[in-house]
Amino acid sequence: MDLKINADDLNSCVQCGLCLPHCPTYRVTGDEALSPRGRIRLMREVQDHGAPITNEVRDAFDTCVQCRGCEPACPSGVPYGRLIESTRESLVAVGELSARPQRLAFGVLARPRLLRFGSTLLAVVVRLRLAPKRLGLPRDLPFRRTKHSASGDDVFLFTGCVMDAWQRDVHHAGQRVIEAAGFGVTPTADIAPCCGALHTHAGLGADARGRAEATIAALSIGGDRRPIVVDSAGCGAAMKEYGHLLGTAEAAAFAERVVDIQEWLADHLDRLPEVKPLDICVAIQDPCHLRHVQRAHAATRVALAPFVHRLIELDDDGLCCGAGGAYSVFHPEISGDVRARKVDAIDQVSPDLVASANPGCSMHLAAAGVETAHPMELIDRALRGEG
Repeated sequence: MDLKINADDLNSCVQCGLCLPHCPTYRVTGDEALSPRGRIRLMREVQDHGAPITNEVRDAFDTCVQCRGCEPACPSGVPYGRLIESTRESLVAVGELSARPQRLAFGVLARPRLLRFGSTLLAVVVRLRLAPKRLGLPRDLPFRRTKHSASGDDVFLFTGCVMDAWQRDVHHAGQRVIEAAGFGVTPTADIAPCCGALHTHAGLGADARGRAEATIAALSIGGDRRPIVVDSAGCGAAMKEYGHLLGTAEAAAFAERVVDIQEWLADHLDRLPEVKPLDICVAIQDPCHLRHVQRAHAATRVALAPFVHRLIELDDDGLCCGAGGAYSVFHPEISGDVRARKVDAIDQVSPDLVASANPGCSMHLAAAGVETAHPMELIDRALRGEG
């Protein structure tokens, strides 16, 4: 079967195994087939030698969190993210992997009003304790949301889909921080409602490309070249890879405009007022798509340092928390085992709370009793003198 993988990319893996300690599914199972090296070996067998798609093969590809923690560890520079994305898309296309539940669920992501309506109903279900615990839904899903309002046209603030419906307060905090640095902000709101990141993870390539094209068109009207500031690590990583996803010069140029909000703030710290830091000890949990894909995690430390009393690191080398977009919903057991390792690392340093710059990570950790906050929420609190 043709997995539509570039042969040079596939053959760049020398099977050295240096990726193994950085793979969350291998760490919790010890199964070679559930490691980057094992999955690449299976890709070769399927694409080059016509190996059948057995249940073991399906399970290997389906259980990858797509954290891409293996990429920075690889001495050969294997583009594992591209390999697994192409593999999953190819298998979904011929029905060897099922993405029907995801396709149905993701159908509302580009329909903001429907998404908000559904989220409000879900908030009722959660408060009545009718939602299955395995979904890990936050208990404080909002019934109402303060409307977005633009304050200028220096930058776009990308608000996305699920995060805008469930964590709009983070967007408001980020906007206030950017404004405190003297910049006008245009929240993208309903004009660009979904970047396609979740579709890419699920192997729904055509849908992901459709969302990418719509996002580019919406934020490039009239040749608009404003920076696009993103406060969700998963969305930012997806948008920075639009050039690869679509393979066009226009998409590559658009991707150059995308910047993570911590990354942006680190370059403009001198424009923020000096304030009294929050009297708290904060542990930083690096979302995989900020650390391993965007390689911009250092900016979180730079941005947060002036605004909290103490920052501490987790002694786990950035290992995934197990959220993986919708992964925790479809693979709750493995996801829970991976999260348990992260929670252990957090418990060892005993912070007052954990700063995480990705909604999926923060919700997944909160479901295990970890108090979390987005870095922008902490900075906003300090700027507002909330001590």
